[in-house]
Amino acid sequence: MTLSWLSIIRIGLVQTALGAVVVLCTATINRVMIVELALLAVIPAMLIGLYHAFQLLRPKWGHGADKGGTRTPWIIGGMTVLALGTVGAAAATAWMETAFWPGLALGVLSFAAVGLGLGASATNLLALLAAHVAPQRKTAAGSLVWILMIAGLAASGITIGQVLDPYSGARLIQVAACVALIAVTLTTIALAGVERRVSNPDPAEVFGELRQRAPFLEALGEVWHDRQARLFTIFVFVAMLAYNTQDLILEPYGGHVFGMSVGESTALGGMMHGGALIGMILVFILGLLTGARLTKTFMIWGCVGSGLCLIALALGGQTGPGWPLIPNVIALGFCNGVFAVAAIGMMMRLASAGDARSSAREGTRMGVFGASQSLGFALGASLGATALDVLRALTGELALSYGSVFATEGLLFLLAAVLAGIAASAVTSQAVQAAPIPAE
Repeated sequence: MTLSWLSIIRIGLVQTALGAVVVLCTATINRVMIVELALLAVIPAMLIGLYHAFQLLRPKWGHGADKGGTRTPWIIGGMTVLALGTVGAAAATAWMETAFWPGLALGVLSFAAVGLGLGASATNLLALLAAHVAPQRKTAAGSLVWILMIAGLAASGITIGQVLDPYSGARLIQVAACVALIAVTLTTIALAGVERRVSNPDPAEVFGELRQRAPFLEALGEVWHDRQARLFTIFVFVAMLAYNTQDLILEPYGGHVFGMSVGESTALGGMMHGGALIGMILVFILGLLTGARLTKTFMIWGCVGSGLCLIALALGGQTGPGWPLIPNVIALGFCNGVFAVAAIGMMMRLASAGDARSSAREGTRMGVFGASQSLGFALGASLGATALDVLRALTGELALSYGSVFATEGLLFLLAAVLAGIAASAVTSQAVQAAPIPAE
């Protein structure tokens, strides 16, 4: 039995909850630390890099669920840890106003919890889809679920921006607690009974043997020796490195260069996610009409468009308040959405590749892709924020410093476009080959 569209939508609501919680850490709390607390951008960047570093354990969490044969406890448990970590991160930020070092210590623990929780929940959520969605629905299902996640990011960013003005530490904690409670509740309700309705063809054979003969490192090596999976993993890393270089500095950019308030700059991030949502919906619709024929085109031109929009954003800082910042950011989000949907479609197909008895099943494969994404995110966040601090110290020019980072990121996206063509060609030309390539 495969997942129905109703079950797929219910799983997508969990992704919506994930997006709503994560935006607090990666956008709002980051902005507050840099602008309201006047901390160096490298401090929140390193905290967010820490949470991405803990997500390198994604293959382990996915492999654990592969062997156990059930993913729902991993998803709900991970969401709970994520929610607690987010509330702790908000409390740490408020504490830093009066006691920096104790607040920072709490922040380290909280962001570590965010990474652990997000890795366990997100990996097994996508693995659940890859394992139980009908082959002809995989691309559409992956796109739909990602669209729902971006909807959560956009709605949460815009809503939080409204309720946080005027800013106070106590209000930040209250907002984080409300969002966390809603996310855990929604996850628990949405997943109730979904996995139980999906039966495996032969659980004793598929999962029983895995428990006995599938060590984690063996499963990990099996994925890496699959040429399709390896090429795609490299593309994901470069694309996410390009994407996240701007993530931590976009909202401070709005505050420093364009004079936006906390609410306005948070809403700016929400508008970017709204643009991504539009791009994803458009590609989803075209994908339903044309199948997988345009997937490679979407990946390449989405990366190219993202690169050009970032170069334009860099030039806009030299113009100042007269620059059409909001349309520029929305266009950037749109292009990000286009390449992301296409990439997720291929990720869903590759996650379920391989022999049914293979030790590297959906959770392990999705974990590898997720770990690559997290590594790119972590390095992007750290490099972008560090470069901004260095350039500010050397030049004393905010617009020039931000613009240099955005322009560099644009060039990275153009490189990602080249890699997208190579990775997509390998996948589409060998899509019918299910077995992994043996180690040399």
